[in-house]
Amino acid sequence: MVVRVANVCLYLCLPSSCGISEDEMAASRQITVLRLPPYHCELNPIELVWAQVKGDVARNNTSFKLSDVKILLENSLERVTADKWQRCIHHVHKQEEKMWELDNLIDVAVEPLVFNLGDEDSSDSEDEF
Repeated sequence: MVVRVANVCLYLCLPSSCGISEDEMAASRQITVLRLPPYHCELNPIELVWAQVKGDVARNNTSFKLSDVKILLENSLERVTADKWQRCIHHVHKQEEKMWELDNLIDVAVEPLVFNLGDEDSSDSEDEF
């Protein structure tokens, strides 16, 4: 699916459906393809923008006719500004920083669990049981 907003062209596809042909086509045009991690919508700014667009369409949809919804969608996409994108990207960066902080806290809080699979320790004899 291709969505055009102003001078930006977004190619929307699932990670499993984006094959080597898309990568080769992008590389031939000196375009770098960045893959986002699956199942982490909070790290994907398009998810925030898409939620805003869908909400805008839902609030303004009074006829529930497909032709009217298409017009509402196009109008809503036109209102997605560079500033709105920048705010969504900034929000994603803040979420990513929070995740890194939590990851570091977990690493500090959780002690490593080590099992000795070698010889028995002298304090662990059967006489104690």
